[in-house]
Amino acid sequence: MFEVLTFRGTLITSLSAACLAVLSAPAHSDQYDAPAGFYDSATGTGSTLKAQLASIMSSGHIQRSYGSFRFSAAISDRDPDNPDNILLVYNRASVDSTWNLNGTLPWNREHVWPQSRQPGSASNSSTGNLGDPHALRPANTQINSDRGSDPFGFAATTGSYGPVGSSWYPGDADRGDIARSLFYSATRYSGLTLVNGTPSGNQMGDLASLIAWHYLDTPDDFERRRNHVIYSQAENPAYYTNNRNAYVDRPEFVHSVFVDNLNDTQLTLDGGNTAADGASTLDLDFGRVIVGAALPAAQNVTLNKTGNDGTYYEVSTSSSAVTSSVTGRNQAFGVGGGGSRTLEIGLGGSTATAGLIAGDVIIDNLDVTDGFGNGYGDRDGNDVISAHLEVLDHSNAAFAIGFDANSQTIDFGTISQGASGINESSAIMNFASAASLTAGLDLDGIQAAGDTDVFSIDLGTFSSLAAGDNVPFSVFLDTTEAGSFSATYTLFTSDEDLPGATNGDTLTLTVLAEIVAAGFIEGDYDGNGSVGQGDLNLVLLNWGQSELPAGWVATEQYDGVQIGQNELNGVLLNWGSSVPPDVSAIPEPASAIFLGLAGLSMLGRRGGFDRRMARLRVQ
Repeated sequence: MFEVLTFRGTLITSLSAACLAVLSAPAHSDQYDAPAGFYDSATGTGSTLKAQLASIMSSGHIQRSYGSFRFSAAISDRDPDNPDNILLVYNRASVDSTWNLNGTLPWNREHVWPQSRQPGSASNSSTGNLGDPHALRPANTQINSDRGSDPFGFAATTGSYGPVGSSWYPGDADRGDIARSLFYSATRYSGLTLVNGTPSGNQMGDLASLIAWHYLDTPDDFERRRNHVIYSQAENPAYYTNNRNAYVDRPEFVHSVFVDNLNDTQLTLDGGNTAADGASTLDLDFGRVIVGAALPAAQNVTLNKTGNDGTYYEVSTSSSAVTSSVTGRNQAFGVGGGGSRTLEIGLGGSTATAGLIAGDVIIDNLDVTDGFGNGYGDRDGNDVISAHLEVLDHSNAAFAIGFDANSQTIDFGTISQGASGINESSAIMNFASAASLTAGLDLDGIQAAGDTDVFSIDLGTFSSLAAGDNVPFSVFLDTTEAGSFSATYTLFTSDEDLPGATNGDTLTLTVLAEIVAAGFIEGDYDGNGSVGQGDLNLVLLNWGQSELPAGWVATEQYDGVQIGQNELNGVLLNWGSSVPPDVSAIPEPASAIFLGLAGLSMLGRRGGFDRRMARLRVQ
């Protein structure tokens, strides 16, 4: 009935019920659990299991007397909120633990299995079940007298303690404790028998009521501590017994020992996928968040039980990454039909770094009987909730030009006036993190400045651009008018709309172009229709001047700062030309670049290299 499941419920391995029989120790232990291996020999069912438990509970048992309980009760029944007091059975009153305080008896010793219904009579020297602290409880003197030797009964009774017909109801807080004390006595000591209906002789009952109460009132910390302290030499050196009540440690044994080998319960997860062996799996997707976000709220999952019998089940988690509002072995569904229970499943840990937060919640039907068939009782496969959350890095906006660039310059160079179809292409990319867990990218807006009547861009806002993907766009140039033009586009980005989203990178696109008049020869500054010595002289004689000299014709070539490298390049690039070259954004030859550099070596460098020498720049 045990399955190991990975993320999203993929089955890795399965152990048969026969193999699991030897794995009877609890998966998780605490301070009140039995030592590891204590119940390893409890492998049978029915009468065989009862005999095995009787052997376990009697082996090494140190018998204590009825008289010693006057003093050991102060240890075993200590009030957790007041160490000087004890808690009494039935009314759960907290009273001073001192026996015979000031010559009075505010509490006395209650035989859960009445002494009149077992062999012998109690005296301070009595041992066996008459003196066994597992079978004794401190009780209010009057309440003890009122109860007398009444059996327990009426399963459907709820509320406070008291008589119900010819039976006694122990109260909601103690009904399960009383049932397990009687199960212990009927197993540990021969001659004591539990029966349905009205008991006689050395019998006690009503068994059906005790079974019902066992599932309705599961072992709490008070009862578990009491069981452990009675056993433990370290906790109770003067009165320890060195034996334990198996039905407090392993309440799942009760059905097999006191009912039958046909437990008909099956546990399944509402909305899950259920296999033939009763195992169900449920994928619980907590979605995606971005680093630094709060963990999502817990989600409710319904655990269903079918069948008329009661059963105990364990809820455990695979790691601290997943939490459940219900945990531990002492979870139960009662007898008398189906039932359901809500589990709040959450995720723990930190969202400080990108990654997957995931874990499983495992529900194990602990019943040990296998006679009802595959998928029921011990043969009911584990139910697994696989919870997971993706924590994403922030998006990373950049121009898709080979590396993570947040600025880009597109330079159309020199374009003839009236040229058509002039455009340049680029793209915006969402660079993925190394872990490939990156939030989608939103482009929230574009702010344009400069010569936006000359340039246009076919890029609109977008959302949730996946990591590694890009959105291409083009920039178009209107060549209607001649002149030098520039525009700047500022692109505002953010993470996709997820918890933890923030504003992202701001991208800057700069666009440049030089549109020259039709028929103009670049570098023909003297206006004679060809480029040659006269134009070179104009440039060299006026080098560094910020005003155009007389006779300067081609004002389009002037950069608006001072005559220098740009103007020299215009001459050198078109030396000897007498008709307009194709200036539709063709990169200049390397020889022209060499001549331009040579000119600078003679006249001194006054600025950066002509922007038209490189079509595309990245900053």
